[in-house]
Amino acid sequence: MYRILTLSPGSTSTKVAVFEADGTGTPQPILKANVRHAPEELARFDQAAEQLQYRIDTIMAELGAVGITLESIDAFSGYCGGMGPTQGGIFAIDQTVCNRVLNCGMNHPAILGAPILHAFAQRVGKPAYAVNQPDTDELADVARITGYPGVYRKSHVHCLNQKEVAIRYAGELGISYEEGNFIVAHVGGGLSVAAHEHGRMIDANDVLEGSGPFAPNRSGDVPLRPVVDLCYGGADKRDVLNVVGKTGGLKGLVGTDDTLEIERRIEAGDKWAHLCLDAMAYQTGKAIGAFAAVLKGMVDGIVLTGGVSNDEYFVDYIREMCAWIAPIRAYGGDFEMEALAAGAVRALTGGEEVMTYTGKPSWIGFDLAGAPADVEA
Repeated sequence: MYRILTLSPGSTSTKVAVFEADGTGTPQPILKANVRHAPEELARFDQAAEQLQYRIDTIMAELGAVGITLESIDAFSGYCGGMGPTQGGIFAIDQTVCNRVLNCGMNHPAILGAPILHAFAQRVGKPAYAVNQPDTDELADVARITGYPGVYRKSHVHCLNQKEVAIRYAGELGISYEEGNFIVAHVGGGLSVAAHEHGRMIDANDVLEGSGPFAPNRSGDVPLRPVVDLCYGGADKRDVLNVVGKTGGLKGLVGTDDTLEIERRIEAGDKWAHLCLDAMAYQTGKAIGAFAAVLKGMVDGIVLTGGVSNDEYFVDYIREMCAWIAPIRAYGGDFEMEALAAGAVRALTGGEEVMTYTGKPSWIGFDLAGAPADVEA
């Protein structure tokens, strides 16, 4: 029986969980907590990196309150921002990883995942892992090219949850994730759709920089000329970026990103809310169809996940559009902490290779001749 501590530092809280697993079934939680940090406490720190000891202390207090010691943990696994683009998989967290994330220039507490886990692991002599880290980039070169010279597509998707549900569904089909082809749509506040070919996400929309279907609070693909006119017509840059990543999508269209509230409005006869929810589902289905073409029609399954995938109406809309492509399986919700635990178990049991992080990115751009840069995944 393995005991795994998982961690995900957020802007105002830290998710921490402890799982137990025997190496065969799904890890079972014995602790799941979302430790809130008081604004006045966080205000003491100018930079996210300065919160390191504070976050460690709050996590230790949470574990101590339920009698869990670091010595009882077999491995540590976490959400580790700031590693830069890498291939997907499991990386051992070492000092190289910590040095990179603490000096990457990113001012978000996600960079604290690796240093916190490394500190814990060093205390008790156990391993620490970064599992399918958020900057994972496995796109095929052909998927990166856009018609705007110098602007290339990058991979910003819900990698951890995407790969976890694909792994789960592959298991249901009796194959490994690496043996199958899957299209996964994570529909939460953001919406990412990706084509998974034999264990790699070879194409996806960019949920961070604004592409693909619109989401509950993000704009997705938008005709460019009207946006250019807005920008040169005096629109505030911050307002425009907020629509792209925070206040667009359903929130901008109908005033809320809560799909339950939208369905209540629909039941009350709100035709506009109905049309907008249909449009988000329609665009998601259209993206799934496009990625079926990327996979040349060889699709073993379509997987829906994220909070909105709990919505039967949304899932049924996708089924009506896409069931002809492949079987559709919905895992509503977020399985990131479970994914971190499952990854650590695979590492401990030899079910997946643990890689050494070098800091060398999986993609850095194209050279001036237009050829791929000489880098390794």
